[in-house]
Amino acid sequence: MRRKLIAGNWKMNGNLAANAVLLTGIRSGIGEAHCDVAVCVPAPYLAQCRDALAGSPARWGAQDLSVHESGAFTGEVSAGMLLDFGSRYVIVGHSERRSYHGESDETVAAKAARAVSAGLIPIVCVGETLQQREQGQTESTVTRQLDTVLATLEPEQLTRIVVAYEPVWAIGTGKTATPEMAQQVHALLRMLLKERSVAAAEVVPVLYGGSMKPDNAAELLAMPDIDGGLIGGASLKATDFLAIIRAC
Repeated sequence: MRRKLIAGNWKMNGNLAANAVLLTGIRSGIGEAHCDVAVCVPAPYLAQCRDALAGSPARWGAQDLSVHESGAFTGEVSAGMLLDFGSRYVIVGHSERRSYHGESDETVAAKAARAVSAGLIPIVCVGETLQQREQGQTESTVTRQLDTVLATLEPEQLTRIVVAYEPVWAIGTGKTATPEMAQQVHALLRMLLKERSVAAAEVVPVLYGGSMKPDNAAELLAMPDIDGGLIGGASLKATDFLAIIRAC
């Protein structure tokens, strides 16, 4: 049985004072969440999240990790470092990493494998650009992206990931795929998981990550293959983030 997950992606936002207000609001308002909840934050704020959320239903994690375990890799953050702060999740393959930092499908797959082997849960992002959608390349794009990860992981590792569909044209733009459009891609991703592992298809949450907000969350989450959300802007306001959690 798949359990829903609402994960916030703060991106490169936050400061100690603003974070304290946000985390206090999340902790005080979350109650007995009927879904898993996490915030993925800039690495410098992992200790603050640990201290603020420890003992609550919410967990925390990072937005990226190195493919390397340790060594002379200036500026990189390893899986072990994330674990030192109690992290459970780490985002890999976000479209902003693929676009701005040139991360290939193979790099994303290597990061996912590093995360799983270390005991972290990678939130593996896939999604097409507006040009790819308009050219009818949505299915081929997300299939290539996810299949590269699935082929890299060992069979027994496949149940220990999360997948997030983030149509690039809907990230931070205010545009959102209709529930039916999102469901079509989510069903494809579920099928790809099933082709590799029936067990994985049954338990791996597939999140939607294209401008999910309080006013559209319930409709999106009602789709049979949408198991939660990877929330950007709305995760920076406790009231909005909690409203999405309640929509679960």
